[in-house]
Amino acid sequence: MARRVFFSFHYQQDLWRVNVVRNSGLIEGVAAAGFHDTSLWEETKRQGDDAVIRLIDNGLKGTSVTVVLIGEQTASRRYVTYEIDKSAAEGNGLLGIYIHNIKDRSGKLGTLGPIPAALSKRGAPIYTWEYGQLGRWVEAAYQAAHPHG
Repeated sequence: MARRVFFSFHYQQDLWRVNVVRNSGLIEGVAAAGFHDTSLWEETKRQGDDAVIRLIDNGLKGTSVTVVLIGEQTASRRYVTYEIDKSAAEGNGLLGIYIHNIKDRSGKLGTLGPIPAALSKRGAPIYTWEYGQLGRWVEAAYQAAHPHG
């Protein structure tokens, strides 16, 4: 049975990079949760915090792992701490993956962002991967030496 994984990320800033991850085969054999149509996300935000919390809670149902895709501004994302804390309370495993080395829709690389405090305080492993020129994921040379928080 495939794991069901919740993906936490900065929606406006990193959706392009996140879709590269989602479509790259890295999560092959895994049911992905936490991806929402742009219109659903925007409409839910207009309904207020309670609606966003319900959307997150529903996305987390039945998941066993939460992957935080860490971009330049993920640590300051409004709901990232809630997603991590709720995931831990539900017993999900936590994993952080840097995505700044994935090109955005303009072909530009991002800047290494800080690890969200809620993730680092739980000691979740942080990995830096790059989608290489050969069309496969490779571990980056500078494995997670970035300071926490």
